[in-house]
Amino acid sequence: MPVKKDPQPPRSRQIINLLFLISTGFLVVNLLFPSLFGPSVPREPYSMFIHRVQDQEVVRASVGQETIRYQLQGEDGEPGQVYETTPIFDLQLPRVLEANGVEFAAVPPPQNRWFTSLLSWVIPPLIFVAVWRFFIARSGGAQGALSIGKSRAKTYVEDESTKTTFEDVAGVEEAKAELVEIVDFLKTPKRFTQLGAKIPKGVLLVGPPGTGKTLLAKAVAGEAGVPFFSISGSEFVELFVGVGSSRVRDLFEQAKKQAPCIVFIDELDAIGKSRSSGGFYGGNDEREQTLNQLLTELDGFSAGDTTVIVLAATNRPETLDPALLRPGRFDRQVLVDRPDLKGREAILNIHAQDVKLSPEIDLKAIATRTPGFAGADLANLVNEAALLAARNNHNAVEQSDFSEAIERVVAGLEKKSRVLNDSEKKIVAYHEVGHAIVGAVMPGTDQVAKISIIPRGMAALGYTLQLPTEDRFLRNEAELKGQIATLLGGRSAEETVFGSITTGAANDLQRATDLAEQMVTTYGMSKVLGPLAYDRGNQNNFLDNGMMPNPRRIVSAETAKEIDREVKGIVEEGHQRALGILKANRDLMEKITEQLLDNEVIEGQNLKNWLSKVHLPEEDMLAA
Repeated sequence: MPVKKDPQPPRSRQIINLLFLISTGFLVVNLLFPSLFGPSVPREPYSMFIHRVQDQEVVRASVGQETIRYQLQGEDGEPGQVYETTPIFDLQLPRVLEANGVEFAAVPPPQNRWFTSLLSWVIPPLIFVAVWRFFIARSGGAQGALSIGKSRAKTYVEDESTKTTFEDVAGVEEAKAELVEIVDFLKTPKRFTQLGAKIPKGVLLVGPPGTGKTLLAKAVAGEAGVPFFSISGSEFVELFVGVGSSRVRDLFEQAKKQAPCIVFIDELDAIGKSRSSGGFYGGNDEREQTLNQLLTELDGFSAGDTTVIVLAATNRPETLDPALLRPGRFDRQVLVDRPDLKGREAILNIHAQDVKLSPEIDLKAIATRTPGFAGADLANLVNEAALLAARNNHNAVEQSDFSEAIERVVAGLEKKSRVLNDSEKKIVAYHEVGHAIVGAVMPGTDQVAKISIIPRGMAALGYTLQLPTEDRFLRNEAELKGQIATLLGGRSAEETVFGSITTGAANDLQRATDLAEQMVTTYGMSKVLGPLAYDRGNQNNFLDNGMMPNPRRIVSAETAKEIDREVKGIVEEGHQRALGILKANRDLMEKITEQLLDNEVIEGQNLKNWLSKVHLPEEDMLAA
């Protein structure tokens, strides 16, 4: 949608401002650097002048209070070079000049010192006026200099060729269905008001970053065919007190004039943080004034027949002030979550319309390999695949380009310049094969799709890529313990083969410990502690005194010790389980590692054939 631009100042005024700046600058430069516009006379130090006089090289001199100008003897009757010097307090100078035959005369002091003094008072204000007029011209005239309290919202007008509709949004069908009713409110408000229904004033779009909240708001405006005011929450707050509330008033005044319309406030948490939290410092804070004005406008702007709906977006709804979320202000909250498998495929279809794809491309397979990706992530994935295809001189984007793009997004860029020595390369190979072997037989774990010892990203010296076969929303206790065992498979392989451990398992240990602690303190998966929650829930919540809460609830020392004991027990159980699986498949681990060291990458059917030979030890089979 094209943006309506502010009108430019008249051309004649621009020319006058330019001429004024040029003339003022010429005057200032002429006064500060007079030599630029007059004959240039070389200058010498005073000591050199006295030396030339004593050597009888000087013919005549003009002695003034600020400058001594003198001429040297010329050759063949031609006048000599003229020099200048800065005088110093020297009472013997006349005698020295007379003794060396120099014709000299004293220059009377200038009679126009009042003019110089006048210029010293006039020039600074002229410079200030010139700079001021320059910035006025940049801001669009006199009104621009005084418009600091005006709203900076961008107004999008309807354009059939570029407007956004619900067809341009995919993967959030529930949110779209909820917003279709908002479009009906804007198109036919009387259908609801004649029955006594009140049109909602505000709709809050809540969801993780990149899920399409702003795109949905534009789609609502495009479907309804009404003006669309877009502004970020941070644009309300400035250094000057009262500017934010003034901009809120101006924004809603503009909206009333163009009703029915939509006002979209992105990143609402920038001004809508809870007033009892650490977001404000108490007193008459500027952000608090802005929030109070926004609350007032939400209560009063819909008076009369005006139909103005406020859409707002945030990814931190827990930090918002309760006064914003009460009925009558933001009446509805629409969740814009990450898409499922079907939604990811629909999003890929939309973004792939402008990309030349190979006939072999299977977007459903790509959607299956990208769980947890938001709409922005998928758009970036399609673009990365197109860039890789162009880099590899492909005529169209191929499936291999998408596979490499997924790895770049998930694991980072390949670091082929990071060369490992033979010893480190061997350790990394056993480490990654250990992850793959344990992950191949654990219940509920994702399918192992690739093993690589090519460094990627900032710290990964190798990686084992696991891809889900379906979207999962629940995990049981056995599956979580299987994930912990898989995470510890790399460290266990190092212990089994080398009898020692390295620093390469640091991230695995951190993830395994966090998962075990969640099992105990969040999911209640501990027979000793029982079905109790010991964590504080969302860590973004503030206490009443503005302080962040502790990660755990206030518990006794005995309970905290028991939590630590349970967490350690779960992690150690996974560690021993991984060791048992690797020892039972030691020969297979050696063969896979040998091939990995030769090829650096194992994937596809070859990897499936190797991992199909993994078997569980007897104790695990009996437990199963």
